[in-house]
Amino acid sequence: MVNGIERPLDLLNASKGKEVMIQLKGEKQFVGTLMAFDIHINVVLDNAKEMENGTLKKNIGLTFLRGDTIIFISPASTSLKR
Repeated sequence: MVNGIERPLDLLNASKGKEVMIQLKGEKQFVGTLMAFDIHINVVLDNAKEMENGTLKKNIGLTFLRGDTIIFISPASTSLKR
């Protein structure tokens, strides 16, 4: 067990209310505050931003991302340019 995380969804639970980075199929990348998720890893992000090469491409706001399009979810890096 690392940082109280024993199962994959524990990491998502620990990330609720925090900024995450989500990589989608097709090379799309989003950064936003993780508000909710379900067992299919469908996620809701608030203050979502579409990123391209580490820089802001578009502000999106509140958004839903479908789990079957997600490649990975990670705590967002503070080095991203906003």
